[in-house]
Amino acid sequence: EKRAVTQIEKNGYPDSIYVNAAKIFQGIHTEESKHRNLVRYGDNAESPMMAFKDEHSRRVSYELAFSALKYQVLLEEMLLDSKVYPCYSIPDELTSLLVVMLYDLQDRKFQKRKISSEEELVAEVQEIGQYLYSYRTKLAAALARCRIKYDALSIEYFVPETLFKQEQRASALPVCFWINTLKISLEDVIRDLEMKGFTKVESMSDFDHYTYAVDQHCHDVLVFPSSLREELLNLDLITDCKLLLQ
Repeated sequence: EKRAVTQIEKNGYPDSIYVNAAKIFQGIHTEESKHRNLVRYGDNAESPMMAFKDEHSRRVSYELAFSALKYQVLLEEMLLDSKVYPCYSIPDELTSLLVVMLYDLQDRKFQKRKISSEEELVAEVQEIGQYLYSYRTKLAAALARCRIKYDALSIEYFVPETLFKQEQRASALPVCFWINTLKISLEDVIRDLEMKGFTKVESMSDFDHYTYAVDQHCHDVLVFPSSLREELLNLDLITDCKLLLQ
């Protein structure tokens, strides 16, 4: 079996990812939430300083923050319904971290996060992570009540309609990557992809799952089927910044 594309199991993120995602969420969360008088996010007047380990960490931090933003109303309702919030030991300035980590906890089906022995731990992340996990049963029950209340088969029901339509359009678009010619050549990229089980085709009309095409106008751009987006982002070619997502 040549193909080496796999889905990464959801075990959580390093503490630094949660910290940066919370800072991003703090600046983008909506103040129009129906729970705005009950859930307080503290002062976000100053732009947060963020230190990303690498481009992969930056991308994951933004993805986590925007995932929490999509489900902000649902996450706030879960916190309030379960009585997990307010918690007087958690200041308003850490509410964004609480919401971001709650999104990740439900995304892992309320399973315990695996922490690497090499990871640099952050006290606030550890405290909130343990706090949320200790209430996982109540939070899962609150999520179930929300789904029953709104007759929702999945949490995707809670995505705002305008954003849902945007995501539908975006998900149908092919995925494009620039070849970072400072690190790798087109020939070496093609060789690497072939070893992973990908097949080169002449055009997008020939796409059939593990296939790709070279852009007809920009020969340092590769185009892949939209269905491969998540798997592609886990390839070493991408994590090593040899291919750059357009």
